[in-house]
Amino acid sequence: MSDPYWNHNVHHHPEVLDAVPDGCGKALDAGCGDGLLTRKLAARAASVTGVDRSPEMIKLARGHARVPGNVTYLEADFLADGSLPEGAYDFVSAVAVVHHAPFEEAVTRLARLTAPGGRLVIVGMAANRTVLDWVISACGVPASQWYARRHGGKRGPAGMPVEDVHMSWGQIRQAVHRLLPGCDFRRTLLWRYVVVWDKPSGQPREDGP
Repeated sequence: MSDPYWNHNVHHHPEVLDAVPDGCGKALDAGCGDGLLTRKLAARAASVTGVDRSPEMIKLARGHARVPGNVTYLEADFLADGSLPEGAYDFVSAVAVVHHAPFEEAVTRLARLTAPGGRLVIVGMAANRTVLDWVISACGVPASQWYARRHGGKRGPAGMPVEDVHMSWGQIRQAVHRLLPGCDFRRTLLWRYVVVWDKPSGQPREDGP
């Protein structure tokens, strides 16, 4: 089934889905928006929780005609809501989310939500600061135009919160390697980076929904 719309975030959904561990139990989609990725994750995990602090986005997610039975949506801030147990999720995704909050606080919280032995995937944006940054970004223009034409244009759900990005590519790269030791950081052509981090095993996990 094709996606109802395409944009640079949706373009990276297949990479997120490919990172879901086999036999995944609980998954969390932080900043789930209208729930598009959450519904896809439902086919890869036993249960999926989508959380977003925007009432409008959660209303869209819950109102979708085909919400899988193993998906739950919560209107909450993943940074502070106590109903999200730390160390309980075998897979955590955060697409275009961490720049909406203090970066280190957001990444640290996502890492804490991830279960020992689980996996965290972050797809984010960064600001161009160097000549090389601008050159690499320019290379993405024809690719973006081609993908947009192929998918009928660049679109997204109405009312999606937007926030400017302030940290540079270099700053983010350094920060994630410090906060998530051993993570894989990759810059993509469509102005995104993808971080994949496997949390070390050996710590007791929390119980929770």
